[in-house]
Amino acid sequence: MDDNRRIRRKVRNSYIISTVSVALVLFLLGSVGFMIYNAVKTTRRMKESVSIYVMLREGTDAERRAALEGTLAARPEVLESTFVSKEQAAEEFKAEIGDDFVELLGTNPLPDQFEVRLRADYSERAVMAQLERDLLREECVAEVVYPQGVMDQIGGNINKFNLVLLMFGGSLLVISLVLLRNTVRMTIVAKRYLINTMKLVGATKWFIMKPFLWSSMKSGFCAGLIATGMFAVMAAGLNEGLPELMLMAQSREMMVIAAMMLAAGMVISALFTAFAVDKFVKMSSNKVYMY
Repeated sequence: MDDNRRIRRKVRNSYIISTVSVALVLFLLGSVGFMIYNAVKTTRRMKESVSIYVMLREGTDAERRAALEGTLAARPEVLESTFVSKEQAAEEFKAEIGDDFVELLGTNPLPDQFEVRLRADYSERAVMAQLERDLLREECVAEVVYPQGVMDQIGGNINKFNLVLLMFGGSLLVISLVLLRNTVRMTIVAKRYLINTMKLVGATKWFIMKPFLWSSMKSGFCAGLIATGMFAVMAAGLNEGLPELMLMAQSREMMVIAAMMLAAGMVISALFTAFAVDKFVKMSSNKVYMY
């Protein structure tokens, strides 16, 4: 009786340890996925925040200006273009420097211009150089100005950061899978004698494996729920401390990450359980007792 109680307690403890281990791994993977998602979204926002200024020639009439506006809107790389008159540009510059330079100079030297923002996928040196050449062919365009050095620096730094983040996420994934494999395997080891007994009485591999798979999927689902709860607490804390970060993560994306953690918990637990059970089903009886 005491032996049976001890065995049941040992099996129960192994399942609890397995469930908690899977939950922690899922939480870590979900958090890294959340970080990668925000890094990618931040990269796009930064690339799309850089403006290109298309300076118009003095005396450009409304018809030519409208034609150029249509040309910009038709280009696939242009996300948004906004016309800024010389008077509006002077007011913005005055607010920035805190002095009325027009009154000082006696004239407004700033030209009419279009402020253009590119889509993130087109924010490359070659694309911007081609856009500049095409725009300079327009008769009404005097100059195209954009901070190429700043964009190159932003792109280089972001690419390095994303590479480090992806390497960290990949390493964590490999380590997590190895740890989960060992955890699930130890859970099945606790029931190796039961597996061997079922095999000796003629049970098929699927008959033996089915209850273990069902139990592992329930355990994985519970682990996913625990990980989702931890992720929700983390998200609430970030929303309180870093609201600007959470603005980039919409509720739909958060729900997708939570759903992936639930699904991953069930799939990973079932796969590792299937491999572990299959190993003991194929193992000869004398090796099972020596294991």
